Amino acid sequence: MKTSKVIALLSQDKKHVEVEVKGWVRTFRANRFIALNDGSTINNIQCVVDFENTAEETLTRITTGAAVHIKGLLVESQGRGQTVEIQASEISILGDSDPEEYPIQPKKHSMEFLRENAHLRVRTNTFSAVMRLRSALSFAVHQYFQNNGFYYVNTPIITGSDAEGAGEMFRVTSLDLKNPPKDDNGDIDHSQDFFGKETNLTVSGQLEAENYAMALGNVYTFGPTFRAENSNTSRHLSEFWMIEPEMAFYELDDNMDLAESFIKYVVKYALDNCKDDLEFLNQRLLDEEKGKPQAERSDMSLIEKLHFVTDNNFKRVTYTEAIEILRNCKPNKKKKFNYLIDEWGADLQSEHERFLVEKHFKCPVILFDYPANIKAFYMRLNEDGKTVRAMDILFPGIGEIVGGSQREERLDVLKSKMAELDIDEKELWWYLDLRRFGTAVHSGFGLGFERLVMFATGMSNIRDVIPFPRTPQNAEF
Repeated sequence: MKTSKVIALLSQDKKHVEVEVKGWVRTFRANRFIALNDGSTINNIQCVVDFENTAEETLTRITTGAAVHIKGLLVESQGRGQTVEIQASEISILGDSDPEEYPIQPKKHSMEFLRENAHLRVRTNTFSAVMRLRSALSFAVHQYFQNNGFYYVNTPIITGSDAEGAGEMFRVTSLDLKNPPKDDNGDIDHSQDFFGKETNLTVSGQLEAENYAMALGNVYTFGPTFRAENSNTSRHLSEFWMIEPEMAFYELDDNMDLAESFIKYVVKYALDNCKDDLEFLNQRLLDEEKGKPQAERSDMSLIEKLHFVTDNNFKRVTYTEAIEILRNCKPNKKKKFNYLIDEWGADLQSEHERFLVEKHFKCPVILFDYPANIKAFYMRLNEDGKTVRAMDILFPGIGEIVGGSQREERLDVLKSKMAELDIDEKELWWYLDLRRFGTAVHSGFGLGFERLVMFATGMSNIRDVIPFPRTPQNAEF
C-alpha cells in the first residue's frame, strides 16, 4: 500500500479505508492518542492506538520526536478539532528515539533556544509554517518571472568586484594564511593566489546580470549573497538570498511598474496557497501582540498586512516630497523620531519609511529620485545633477523591502561617477564595455528574499526565516 501524506488524508472524503502514514510524533497522550505530523501541513492527524493489542516495548518507544510508520483505518473523528483520525492497527518505530534527550518538547521554547537547535526547530509548528511559506514564495518568484518572459541567470558567487562599494566582503583564497607570499612592498601577493587576483564572495549579482540583460532583454538572478558586516541586529545576516531582475530598455517608471506587479503576485500567491500556515502565524502574532503595551501594538494583523499590499495601489512619491512631509509631521516636530529630519539629503531610516506608509499615505509607497550622494555609483544621474533615478518600495512594519534604479547607460557620466568614488576602471572594464558597445537604457531592482519572508510570516528576526542563519560568531550547522 502506498504511504499517504497527512495533508491528503485530512482532506480525503473517502472514509473507512485502510491507509498508511509515516511521520514524527508531536505528542502521545494517555498511552492512546498520537498527534502525528509529516511536514506536509501545519495540522496533525490523530492516530488512536489499540494499546491492549500493542506491545509494551512499542508503547514505551512512542515518544515526542520519534519517527513512526502507522497502518490503520481512516474514520470520522470522535474528538473535536479534526474531521478524520486513524484507528491504528500496526505501529512500527523507525530508528532510535531518546525521550530523555530530545530537546523540542511540546511546550513553549524561546527563539534563542530554537536557534541553538536549528537542526530540529523546523519540527515546531512555527518553523514548519515559516519554511513552507518560504518554499511557496520561492516558487512564486520563479513562476512570475518565467511567466513574464524573463530568463534565469546564475551569476557568480566568487567575484573580483564589489557591486555595492561597501568593502565588507568575505575573502576567497587558497593561500597559506600562516605564510602568504609577499610582493616587493611587503603586501600579500595575490597574483600567486588561485584566481591570480584578490577575490571575494559576492554581495550582489546585479552587475553580471546587467551584462545578460544587454543580450537577452529581461533576466533575473535568485541566489545567495554575502556581507561581512559585523552586525548582530534582527535585520542582518552574513549569508542571504537576493532576487535581482535586470531589464533592457526599461526606464524608471517601467521598473516601478514591474516591481509593484511582481511583489503583489508573490504575496497573493502566499495568500492563495498557504492559508493554514498563514492562519496559524496570524494567530501567533495576535497572541504576541497581547503581551505588548498598547502603544507598541500593530494596527494590522499579519493577514491584513498582506492584503494591504495586494489590495492597494502603491503611492509614488519623490524623495523631495517625502522629506517635506517628514520635516513637517508631528513626530518630527515633537522630536518623537530617533533620527530627526532637518534638511534635504538625509538618509531615511525605518521609522521615517514606516510613518509614510502606515500613518501618512496608508498604502505601500515607492520613493524615487534620491540624492546622488546617498546612492550607488551605477544609478542614472538626473538632469538636475544632484538626484539619481533610484526607487525604494516601502512596506508596513518593515520599511524598505525593494531597492532599485534606472542604471547609468552613459559612458562619460559613469566614468565620472566612478572617478569621484575612487573606483578603479580596470576592475570594472567589462562593465564599462556595456556602455561602449550597444549601450541602452536599462533598469533593475533587488529584493532581499529573507526580508520578504519576514514580511509574509510576521517573524520579527531575520534569523528565523532562513534554515541555518549565518551571523557573526555563528556558523554552527
